[in-house]
Amino acid sequence: MKSKVCLVTGCAGFIGSHLTQRLIDLGHFVVGVDNLFTGYVHNMKGFADHPNFKFHEVSILDEGLLESLKADYPELDVVYHLAAIVSVPYSVDHPELTMNTNFEATKKMHKSAKDLGITQFVFAGSAAEYGNEERLPVREEYATDLVEHVSPYGTAKYKSSSLIGNSGYGCSLRFFNIFGPRQDPTSQYSGVISRFVDFGLAGKKMVIFGNGEQSRDFLYVSDVVDSYLIATGLDPQGRGPLCGIYNVGTGIGISILQLAKSVAKLTAAPTEINFQPTRAGDIKHSRADVSKMSKSGFSPQVSFEEGLTKTIEWAKSS
Repeated sequence: MKSKVCLVTGCAGFIGSHLTQRLIDLGHFVVGVDNLFTGYVHNMKGFADHPNFKFHEVSILDEGLLESLKADYPELDVVYHLAAIVSVPYSVDHPELTMNTNFEATKKMHKSAKDLGITQFVFAGSAAEYGNEERLPVREEYATDLVEHVSPYGTAKYKSSSLIGNSGYGCSLRFFNIFGPRQDPTSQYSGVISRFVDFGLAGKKMVIFGNGEQSRDFLYVSDVVDSYLIATGLDPQGRGPLCGIYNVGTGIGISILQLAKSVAKLTAAPTEINFQPTRAGDIKHSRADVSKMSKSGFSPQVSFEEGLTKTIEWAKSS
């Protein structure tokens, strides 16, 4: 496969750093952008000094960002747009900043990419676009303008996905609950698995908001990276590229209580659970209909149990 010049926004984040590493390993050149608001320099440790990587500490809100990067890297032909405000609670407290970052900046970048003739544009969508959808599994067409989103995060992601889906240019991958190494357990933006692992390794009781019956579709980070490669046609197996909106998950729902018990068992943490009141903006059940994405040849390669074990091993050594 011919090597490409790729832009990864959010390259210092949990997922962006894994994607960047894989692209470099496959022989591609990566232009990385991150303002380090929620990303970390240490996430880029494995590739920061690689000759096929160039880092720019800038914000996606900067005017003319993509035009400037395209001028500096004329061969730039693939955009992976992951940078965003990633915390649902933060978005509730900062709705205007969330809309500017997660929608307005995406809208500008998508238009710029099309105008500049960039071949592939992939956006990091979210299961939050479906609101508190009760029909399971959740199908792509369930996200409409009539959905009542439970957070500005969900609204902004939906508006971005819809824009891309209706344009006929680019792809939005609606990810369900991603987990794996480099997900920071100490951050308010962190996912439930990394927090539980942190509690477990510290010998603390798991904290569950609500009754624990709420369920999620957990997807390991290396499978997420696979889906990004398929979306842009850079998959080593020749799958893709994709255009439109696609759910990316496992199609399997796992309860938060089941997760807590699994982590406690693997870390020898206390089995007693600390139950707290339900948080505003939290969705009760989330499980993807993955039939559309499956037609691309995508199927998760890492089971929940294997991913959980790998995540705990990483947390122990980090």
